[in-house]
Amino acid sequence: MFTGIITDVGRITGVERLAVGRRLTIATAYETAGIDLGASIACNGACLTVVEKGPSSFAADVSGETDDKTTSGDWDVGTRINLERALRAADELGGHLVLGHVDGVGSVTRLQRQGDNHRVAIEVPAALKHYIASKGSVTVDGVSLTVNEVDDAVFGVNIIPHTWENTSLADLLVGAGVNIEVDVIARYVARLLERE
Repeated sequence: MFTGIITDVGRITGVERLAVGRRLTIATAYETAGIDLGASIACNGACLTVVEKGPSSFAADVSGETDDKTTSGDWDVGTRINLERALRAADELGGHLVLGHVDGVGSVTRLQRQGDNHRVAIEVPAALKHYIASKGSVTVDGVSLTVNEVDDAVFGVNIIPHTWENTSLADLLVGAGVNIEVDVIARYVARLLERE
């Protein structure tokens, strides 16, 4: 479980093809001596398992399914990605509850600077649009954000300077794919309503 509060922006430094999927090496500012093998780290919102580690990097295996269902298939050497270590019971819950299970890939349709902030519009797959509500929470590339407005399958967010400068969202371009995780509460409410 995560909060969507990014604690490091890592960089892909190695990509190794496996029989199925890939092994990614990710440079990080984390003190890796304190990270256990088998630990979960959210990488642009996708929960990956640490399988190797070095003094300033860790490696995670990405399945073919994950590469197909998230933006990880586009990550190559040099790609910057948002990182968050798993939530501990005593940690502050500063964002919202995030599972690290990417629901789909959205597409950036508009980027607009407003003063020091950035307004970003994102179109999501039709199957996800009912889970996104104005003033609700959404996770974009692992970042917990508040939805400002919704127009069918397109929603808008406002990104403050701190978030822009301290996450990989600053690398976004119109047309870029982004990992979307809808709010877990919205997912369960929708499921309960289906049963009625």
